[in-house]
Amino acid sequence: MTVLTGVTASTEGPVPMEGPVPTEGPVPRLDPRHYAPARVPYEVRRHAGTPDTLGVGRPGKVGLLELAFERIGERTELTGHYQKSPLQIMRPLYFDPARPDLAVTLLMSTGGGILQADRLRTDIRCGADTAVHLTTQAATKVYRMEHDYATQLLNLEAGPGAYVEYLPEPVIPFVDSRFYQRTVLTVDPGATVLVGETVLAGRLARGERNAYQVFASDLEVRRPGGELVALDTVRLEPSATGGGVTGPAVLGGHDVMSSLYVLSPLAPAARIADTLHEALADRGLLYGVSVLPQDSGAWLRLLDSDTRACAAALRAAWDAVRYLLIGAPAPDLRKT
Repeated sequence: MTVLTGVTASTEGPVPMEGPVPTEGPVPRLDPRHYAPARVPYEVRRHAGTPDTLGVGRPGKVGLLELAFERIGERTELTGHYQKSPLQIMRPLYFDPARPDLAVTLLMSTGGGILQADRLRTDIRCGADTAVHLTTQAATKVYRMEHDYATQLLNLEAGPGAYVEYLPEPVIPFVDSRFYQRTVLTVDPGATVLVGETVLAGRLARGERNAYQVFASDLEVRRPGGELVALDTVRLEPSATGGGVTGPAVLGGHDVMSSLYVLSPLAPAARIADTLHEALADRGLLYGVSVLPQDSGAWLRLLDSDTRACAAALRAAWDAVRYLLIGAPAPDLRKT
């Protein structure tokens, strides 16, 4: 099965997936109901198994990260922090000359990548009027898996007047990897949130393309009361011959897929969409731009086989929409 869909609106909740029924109420951090997805897509869950190495829940297999940001004085401060290896952060930095209040935070992993039976969860709460930029130190490598799969959960909340950017480096699914990531954005109607996502076909420098077993991703946009505004579902499952994700309406023979979601009340949705379109119009890439449901913002998806061209295009889109919304250019983030 291979599915690549666009953003849709729904009031019925997420697409049904195979897995245990979630339990209401808070649970301890190290309870599987906390760190594992309540439901895992069948395409991933069918690979469940008992590893002959460290299994689910063993030391080093559960990564937790909880961050809380609040506006204090003239800038945003990190006021809550919990981490469990392999997930961790560097302390927030303030080097954006156009936004000295912006807390730039690098999300890191001590494990070097994601392995079979890993269960990772990150919870980020950005309070009213905060300004936060979140990114990863390096690409997320998803290694070969033989007996199980790996999952990654991200819950990001943005309060009234918040300005939040979450722009991680690409995900690289290695040969025979099985990976599911679920991102839930809970965005106040008065908040602005920019979220990027890039996935590569594999280790391209080694000639490895679409040799993973399954890559699945769900991105949900919700309001504080739980109302589902938009859902973007991706299911990439190469066939046994390796051609299952390369045809029309999927990756179309390209090696890189990038998306940028912009939710904001600071400009009309149509103007945000036009800005994204204009930023990519002359770059020679295959892309599409559309408004999000309820005029909550806009999003783009682009495809190409040149990783540098895609990264430059995504940055150009980020820079253009930043100018539109807050009148400031994208800062130079040097991670090497």
